[in-house]
Amino acid sequence: MSDDPIWLKPHGKPWSVASAEVVYDNPWIAVTEYQAVAPTGRPALYGKVSFKNQAIGVVPLHADGTVTLVGQNRFSRANYSWELPEGGAPMGEDPLDGAKRELAEEVGLVAADWRPILTMELSNSVTDEIAYGFLALSLSPTETAPDETEDLAVARVPFGEALNAAVTGRMPDSLTVALLLRVHHMASVGELPAELATLVLAR
Repeated sequence: MSDDPIWLKPHGKPWSVASAEVVYDNPWIAVTEYQAVAPTGRPALYGKVSFKNQAIGVVPLHADGTVTLVGQNRFSRANYSWELPEGGAPMGEDPLDGAKRELAEEVGLVAADWRPILTMELSNSVTDEIAYGFLALSLSPTETAPDETEDLAVARVPFGEALNAAVTGRMPDSLTVALLLRVHHMASVGELPAELATLVLAR
């Protein structure tokens, strides 16, 4: 039996679909247009972006309380984004395998201690994208192998400095904000080694 509180149970009727048409498709996403019926019974036109990869994010947390971040120019918002190492894992691949690959490729690190810490729906009003977040500890260097379209900068900064940038809107990538807050929460509730928790919580 689930230990979830009663308010977490579903309420009302689910959406239903009268017809569906794929209106765009490429190797990374597909866009489907639906003639749907809302939980209220009203007809509704709905578009959904389906992703062909799982989203992966990694918090590389060093023993001295620093984290390694990646900076790059992002296409969609035409901005420069500092964020945690992130990427995609093909559907059917273990998300942890994808996380290990992204950490090595983007910032040249391997970890002896991996912990799954968060699962997220990144924009569930219009996409089906699922993200998996991991904490990587006991880090050591390896060779980088960025994608041919990636021009990456790498910075190693105190955890508190990274968290402050995230929660004040200067590092707004959603996975980065959520995962840094999750690690701070872990430190607060005793889910990290005591010495590391002290460094994470330091101001």
